[in-house]
Amino acid sequence: MEPDKDLNPDTDDLPLRANTNHILVRHYVLDLTVHFDRKVISGSVVLFLEPCSGLGTAAEDDPGAKEAGVSLPGIGLAQTAAEAGNSQSSHSWETTSDGDFTLLLDCCDLDVSKVEEVDVTSVSATSSLLPEVASERSGVSSASPQAAFIQNLISMPSSRWRPKQRLFSACSRALGAQGGSSLHFHRDRWSLQVRKKGVASPQEFPRAVRICYETRPAGGSVRWTEDQDNRVCVYTAGSPINNRALFPCQEPPVAMSTWQATVRAPSGCVVLMSGEEPTVPIEDEDTRSLIWNYYVTMPMPASTFTLAVGHWRQVPSENPPALERVVRDKTDCGETDKLGAGPREWAQADLMSGPSSIREVVKGSPVKTGSGDQITRSDSAFCYSSLEDEVLSETDYSGMVNDGIPCSHGDYPCRFTEQSTRSQRVIPHRVFGPDCLLQKAQMGVLKLLPRCLAAAHAVLGVHPFPRLDVLIVPAGFSSLGMASPHVMFLSQSVLCAGSLGSGENDLTLCGSRICHEIAHSWFGLVIGARDWTEEWISEGFATYLEDIIWAQAQQLSLQEAAEQSDLKALLRWRRLSDELQNSEEALQILRPNMENTGQVSASGSSTVKHALNPDKTFMQVHYLKGYFLLRFLASQVGEKQFIDFFRVFVKKYHGQLILSQDFLQMLLITFPDMERKGLTLRAIYADWLDRPGIPKWLYERSAVWSQARLVEEVKAEVVKWILLSQSHQGKGRKRKRTEPKVNYKEVTSEQLVMLLELLLEEEKLSGATLCALQRTYHLQNQDAEVKHRWCELVIKHAYAGAYGDVEHFLVHDQAMGVYLYGELMVQEDPEQQALARRCLSLVQEEIDQSARRVVEEMVL
Repeated sequence: MEPDKDLNPDTDDLPLRANTNHILVRHYVLDLTVHFDRKVISGSVVLFLEPCSGLGTAAEDDPGAKEAGVSLPGIGLAQTAAEAGNSQSSHSWETTSDGDFTLLLDCCDLDVSKVEEVDVTSVSATSSLLPEVASERSGVSSASPQAAFIQNLISMPSSRWRPKQRLFSACSRALGAQGGSSLHFHRDRWSLQVRKKGVASPQEFPRAVRICYETRPAGGSVRWTEDQDNRVCVYTAGSPINNRALFPCQEPPVAMSTWQATVRAPSGCVVLMSGEEPTVPIEDEDTRSLIWNYYVTMPMPASTFTLAVGHWRQVPSENPPALERVVRDKTDCGETDKLGAGPREWAQADLMSGPSSIREVVKGSPVKTGSGDQITRSDSAFCYSSLEDEVLSETDYSGMVNDGIPCSHGDYPCRFTEQSTRSQRVIPHRVFGPDCLLQKAQMGVLKLLPRCLAAAHAVLGVHPFPRLDVLIVPAGFSSLGMASPHVMFLSQSVLCAGSLGSGENDLTLCGSRICHEIAHSWFGLVIGARDWTEEWISEGFATYLEDIIWAQAQQLSLQEAAEQSDLKALLRWRRLSDELQNSEEALQILRPNMENTGQVSASGSSTVKHALNPDKTFMQVHYLKGYFLLRFLASQVGEKQFIDFFRVFVKKYHGQLILSQDFLQMLLITFPDMERKGLTLRAIYADWLDRPGIPKWLYERSAVWSQARLVEEVKAEVVKWILLSQSHQGKGRKRKRTEPKVNYKEVTSEQLVMLLELLLEEEKLSGATLCALQRTYHLQNQDAEVKHRWCELVIKHAYAGAYGDVEHFLVHDQAMGVYLYGELMVQEDPEQQALARRCLSLVQEEIDQSARRVVEEMVL
C-alpha cells in the first residue's frame, strides 16, 4: 500500500499510526536545544519501551503496519511525488530481513538523523538501586539483562520516583549499543518506522531507543513567532496534530507515559514546560545558554506535553509581600492563618479582594546571564495560598461527605491520596507575559487566578496538579486559551480592554476563561477521552463547569448564579443554533464513531475523524452541544446532586481515560430514577450524541431562557435603541437636536453581548444611533466578546466611523476575527474589502496558519 496516497491533509481524518497494542513507550527523556536563528529545535529523545504480551511476531502479521502504509520487508516503500520531500530512510531500510518487527511512532515534519539502541550496561551496574523484581513479574528472560534492567526500572514503585528519575536520566546518557551502529528507520508523512535486523517480535525489540532529530521551521506542532514586544519566541501549538512535529512519540491517548526534559535556550529566555516542580536554570559556561530541567511522574498522553520559550517576564504581585501579610479587605471571610504547615507555610488568601489577597512569596536568586541581565528564576515569586476555613458561599459544593473511593489508576504519586492536598484550595501559581501586557495581566489574570483556583477546588475538590504557570501568548494564538499539565496559555483577548481598575464587569471574559481552562485539569487532562473524536468529554464538561466555578469565584448567591447561567445559556443556544444551520451534519455529531467508539486496529492504530477538516477548527459544537447535554442531565437530578456526582466521578476515574458511556452509565446507576423515567443510555445516544441537529428539550428550554429576568432587561434596552434609530430615519438635523435624552440602564458584559446580538437582527440602524451606542457603552473598551458583536454591527451597517475599531480587533484579537473577514468581503463594499486586505497584510506573518489559510480563501 502506498502511504498517504489517498489522504488529503486539509479535509481528511488524522492518522494515529503508533502500534500501541504491540509495544508502549513508558517514559521519554528529551534533550533539546532551541535555535531562534534557524527556527528549529534540535536534540534527541530516548524512549523506554515495554512490549505488550500475547502478540504475534512477524511484520507480515501486523495489519496495523499495512494500514499505516508500512512496506513489508523486501518489497520496498513506494512513494508519491508529493511525499518524496517528506521521506527519510536509514541505509539499507529496504533490505531489512523478512519478518522483522517494526516499531511505529507518530511523526511529522521532523528531520531524523539517527536512531540507535541505547546500551544501559554501564548503568545496570547500579542495579542495586532497583527493587528486587522477580522475573515472572517483569516478564523478561534473564538471557536479556538489559531488557530486565529496563523492565525493573519501569516497574519501580511510585514511592521511589526520585531514584527512578535519576536512573532514567543516567540511562538516557548512555552510549549507543554495538559500537554506535544505527537501527534501520524510515520516515514518511505521518510516521517514523524503526527495525532491528533479526528481531521478529516486540518482546525482543530494544527497550531503550535514542532518536536524534531536528524540527522544521514550519512544523505543525511548534509555532515560531514574535511576542507583543517584537521579541522572538516559540511555543507548542498542539492541535490539530498534537506533538508529533515536536518529537517522535506515540499519539494514541492510551499510550500514557511519564517524561523528563532538558531544554537549552538563549540567556534571557524563560522556558515554561509541563513539569511538577519549578526548575532552577543552570548556566552553560561554554555556550552562555541556560539549561532548564522538568519532569512529570503522572502518566499522561504525549499530546499533553507543552513547551514555551521566550523573553517573557513574570507578572509581579500587586502589593509587596510584607504589605500583603497585613492587608485585609472588608470582604474578607474571617479566615485565620494556617500554622504549623512545615516547609509549605501558606498564608490565607482572600477569595474576593484581588489586590488585598494575602500571599507568601518564595524568592529565588536570579540567574545572571552572559550579558549581565537578570531573568526571573523559575522558582521565584510563586504565590502560595491555602483557604481552609473561609465562610463558604451558597454555591460552594465542597461539603460533600468523603466517599472512600480508592484510586483505580496505575501506580504513580497521586495527589488525590495526599491528606495535605485536600485543603490546598490555591496551588502555587505564576503569570508570565511580554512587558507591554504585564500591567493588564496583573490587574486581570493575577488578580483573578487565586479566586478561580479556590472556586474550582470548592466545586471539584483536590487540584490534580501541584502548580500552575499561566502564559499570555502572542497575538497569533489560535484560541482564547489552552490547558496543559502545569501550564495554561491565555490569549491577550481575555485581558481587560478598558482602563485599569474599571471594575469587575471588565474582568468577566478573563475570569470565565480562566475557569474554563482550570476545569480542564479535571476533564481533559487528569481524566481524558479514550477516543479523541469524543471531544465533548473535555470541552463540553469544561464549558459547563466554567459557569459554576466562575459563579463560585464571584461569590454569587444561588439566585444570582442561576440568572447569570440562564443568560449565558441563551447566548450559547443562539450560537449553537446558528452554527448548526451553517455546517455539515457530519461535523455536528458528538460521538462520530458511535458504537465503534474507542475501537482501534489490531496493532493499535486508528484515526481521529475530521481532525484535519479546516471547517471543524472553527466550530464549537462539541463545546456547546456537550454543555447543553450536561445542563439537561443536571435538570433531571438537580444541580447540587449533579456536582456531587462529578466529585465522585473524578475520584473514581482520575488518572484514566474514559468514553461517553463510562460517565453516562455511572450517572444512571447513581440516579436510578432517570431510567425509570425512560432516560436510558440508548435514548441519550439517540437524542444527543449520535445524530446531528438539536434535541427537543433544548428547543423547549431556550424559550424559558429567553424570558429570564436579565434577558428581559436587555430587551427593554433594545427597544430604546430601536426607537432612537427610527427617530433618526428621514429626519433632519433640527429634529435630532430636539430629541429627549434617553436613560439607558447599566448592563453586564454578557447583557451587552445579548443587546448587540439583538440589534444585529435589525435591518437598519442609523449612523447616529451607532455613534450613540458606541459612546454610551464605551464599546472600544469592552471585552473581546462585546467588541466582536460591535464589529459585526459596524460591518453590517457600513458605519465607516468605527472601521478603526474593526481593524484594531482583527489585528489584536486574531483568534476571534476569522469570521469577520468573510463579513467584510461578502458585503461587496470596496472600502470594507480594502479593510480586510489591509488587516490580512498586517497580521499574515503572525496569524495562526490554519486561520491564515481560511482567511486567504475569503480575501484573496
